[in-house]
Amino acid sequence: METPPSPESADRNHGPQPLDAILTELGIDNHELVAASTEQLTHKQVQKGRKGRQLTANLQRKIANALNALSQDRQFRVDELFSYRG
Repeated sequence: METPPSPESADRNHGPQPLDAILTELGIDNHELVAASTEQLTHKQVQKGRKGRQLTANLQRKIANALNALSQDRQFRVDELFSYRG
């Protein structure tokens, strides 16, 4: 028997984020994003960000910086990648 999620954990899940669609569209996987980062960024953090688990503003910025390092055509802002504020 599973225990239901606590109200606190439900508030931290925001569903799939624009980040997921952008990475898919650009053909960038989690490993490429982690490799492009000059800051400490893990595969687990990227996956949580894609799935909509609430991340801190600092972690959102790290993901945006890594994506911008990979993106040749345009630069992305944090508010374009996440539908909530960290």
